[in-house]
Amino acid sequence: MGPPNHLSENGAPLAKPNYQYQKRQKELEKKKKQEEKRKRKLDSKAEGEPGEPGEATEAPIGGEETPPA
Repeated sequence: MGPPNHLSENGAPLAKPNYQYQKRQKELEKKKKQEEKRKRKLDSKAEGEPGEPGEATEAPIGGEETPPA
């Protein structure tokens, strides 16, 4: 039978993984990516505003204007 799982080959205790640290780092990375994505969307939206066809600022085509007689 081998040594217990929590001890190394020479009998010294193994370092336990710090799951809280790993989780926090993953959350920070995810938050950073979301922020970058949000900035890219705002930048692309700002570039597309002046005179882009198909934008919601124009009047609807054939929508609620005058119905045909």
